[in-house]
Amino acid sequence: MRCVAKSKGLITSRANELVYCVTLLGTLALGASCRSTASSTAPATPEMLALSGDLAVHDPVIMREKDTFYLFSTGNFRAGILPVRCSKDLYHWTRCGSVFDKMPAWATQEIPRARTTWAPDISRYNGKYHLYYSVSEFGKNNSAIGLATNQTLDPNSPNYRWVDEGMVVRSRPGQDDWNAIDPQLVVQDQRNVWLCWGSFWSGIMMGRIDPSTGKLSPKDTTLYNLARRPRTGAHETPPQEGSIEAPFIVRHGKFWYLFASFDFCCRGTKSTYNIRVGRSRNVTGPYVDREDVPMTEGGGTMVLEATTPNWRGPGHEAVLQDVSGDYLVFHAYHGTTGRSELKISTMVWEDGWPRVAALP
Repeated sequence: MRCVAKSKGLITSRANELVYCVTLLGTLALGASCRSTASSTAPATPEMLALSGDLAVHDPVIMREKDTFYLFSTGNFRAGILPVRCSKDLYHWTRCGSVFDKMPAWATQEIPRARTTWAPDISRYNGKYHLYYSVSEFGKNNSAIGLATNQTLDPNSPNYRWVDEGMVVRSRPGQDDWNAIDPQLVVQDQRNVWLCWGSFWSGIMMGRIDPSTGKLSPKDTTLYNLARRPRTGAHETPPQEGSIEAPFIVRHGKFWYLFASFDFCCRGTKSTYNIRVGRSRNVTGPYVDREDVPMTEGGGTMVLEATTPNWRGPGHEAVLQDVSGDYLVFHAYHGTTGRSELKISTMVWEDGWPRVAALP
């Protein structure tokens, strides 16, 4: 769910006394999610939720429609293109379809070596769900971000149909010093909608979105560099320096918070992913960490890292905001098998900074 200036919700509950918000989707001209309003029922100490079901997930993001949570993630041909998992309570997850049966035609034509789609992001505004996703040649910035829209997330609805809206952002080797993957939409208000993205190279980028099309604004073409890490040597393919990716921005109180994943994913038990954060009073930055180090100079306060042999490389985070509190959604790699798995921690705010539970 996304943070916007205003939102409305209904309150429901489950046996464990966590209270969830159902966003009144479609009642606003431009609406997405609950504000990050803390509740007196939120636990004082963050905890990992005890999840069950189909948890074989990489690059997760969650949104709720009515009484169901929908989780979108990276997939492969066997799992379906952008697989979808469903839950009634945020704890137990089952497969409930996929966005595409095959790669979109524009994607295979634009990037023939791409084998699947990665790292989706889901939002709702202007009466539609907008799902942004990545298409890339692994280890290169020969990449693109696409968009699909739908009237509903409920596969049983007669209005359920994903519409391929085509390409939104493109990066090319030797031309762009950024990588067009890992998109995330940020709804500031009705007039100001932003897309951030990035992986390695010059780091995390942001551009203005035209709310009427869901694509980059043709009137305001400014690109903002929100975060990057130092690179000291010549570029290598795949890159070995500048390891920052998977941006996710939310608003809490007077600040915008930029979460990002540092170091390396996708190496099983040898993955070194970890989650950092910085904040800014302006959505376009500058973002600084708790020590006031700019994220454009490698700054980032640690949110979560592997501290035991049981789980390695937590990363590619998303934030689910709810009236009962906030949740950090991410994947981590099993310490023995190296397989990625869905993880969700409650998140508390202390002195204006987020804190989550440690991995077991």
